[in-house]
Amino acid sequence: MKTNISLPSISALLLVLLTSCGGIRRGNDTGLNSPHWSVRMAESELIRNPWLWMADFVTEKKWNYTQGLMGMAMIRVSQAYGDNRYFDYAKGYADSLIDDKGVIWKYDMTNYNIDQVNPGKMMFLLYEKTGNERYGKVIHTLREQISSQPRIPEGGFWHKKIYPNQMWLDGLYMGTPFYAEYALRYGEDEAFEDIINQFLIVARHTYDPATGLYRHAFDDSRMMPWADSITGQAPHAWGRAMGWYSMAIVDVLDFIPSDQAGRDELIRILTGMVDTLITIQDPQTGGWYQVLDRSGDPGNYIETSCTAMFAYSIFKAVRMGYLGEKYLPVAQKAYNGLIDNFVTVDDMGLVTLTRICGVAGLGGDPYRDGSYEYYIGEEIRDNDPKGVGPFILASLEYEMLLK
Repeated sequence: MKTNISLPSISALLLVLLTSCGGIRRGNDTGLNSPHWSVRMAESELIRNPWLWMADFVTEKKWNYTQGLMGMAMIRVSQAYGDNRYFDYAKGYADSLIDDKGVIWKYDMTNYNIDQVNPGKMMFLLYEKTGNERYGKVIHTLREQISSQPRIPEGGFWHKKIYPNQMWLDGLYMGTPFYAEYALRYGEDEAFEDIINQFLIVARHTYDPATGLYRHAFDDSRMMPWADSITGQAPHAWGRAMGWYSMAIVDVLDFIPSDQAGRDELIRILTGMVDTLITIQDPQTGGWYQVLDRSGDPGNYIETSCTAMFAYSIFKAVRMGYLGEKYLPVAQKAYNGLIDNFVTVDDMGLVTLTRICGVAGLGGDPYRDGSYEYYIGEEIRDNDPKGVGPFILASLEYEMLLK
């Protein structure tokens, strides 16, 4: 039986989650002098990038997953500490790309790029708070993309139309939390089985039994030069791909009913993933390497976006009861290691997160072969949103647990 759940009721649920474990203190905890790293980093981003569309080193506004990630992080800071500037920052991004008819600037559904679903997550919160129908139209547009997204025969979504028959771990974060929240809000109970299957399909096809890790992607056609001719798997387990996957699990569980078949399997996958990550966590910094299945090898390096993603995922999983408290020191070691080794603060108090892989993918033009040399050779930069966003989210989770 379908149950339509109103936007305000979901908002109330999220407020309960945010204020559990003693809650986060509200008040004037804003600015670069805040005692909270989530606020200090958010404030630094407002200074570095006065408009959110600028956050990914771009010169032109774009409907993109990175701004969606940062927008959600900013809204969470606003919810936690009562400063509307962070909410308005995210809203300003949406308003710069969505016209009065709810049409997204230069968005083309027929590209079937799963990355472009990710900004839809903050549309729920904007629609909820403002009641502006433009945001509601965007929500339904992105749901329509999911409905027609090409799939492999087992039912898993293609990552993009230009990457036919491929599922990437990254794509689970980009599409499934939005899909699950839509299903819960609009009473599409039958969608939860499909959502869970996305995780199970990609897990079956990317899992490496020799390491206990999940490789970056797989090609169901086995036609891509980077794909193993038997398994279809990519050559390596890339840190951030597994980071996206872990975040996808803890975020999608917010919306999947507790009695839904297959839900426990997601928690089992998460638990196994964390158990393996513990064995390769760097003892000095608490971080994880760019190429996880070559941890410690020459040329490899501690990569801060995946470290922040794993910290966030473990903190949240402990808070929500998916993982036991025995896992908390693992996340705390990673989080403290980020601050001690990879976060810098200048004389003005501006916070910088260093050692973030700029981007990594497979195929394309120029061609990316997924080799070890490829992953360690990609650009490393400071304050990339793919690291900053998860650092803010991990900080919020840690601050909640401290309270």
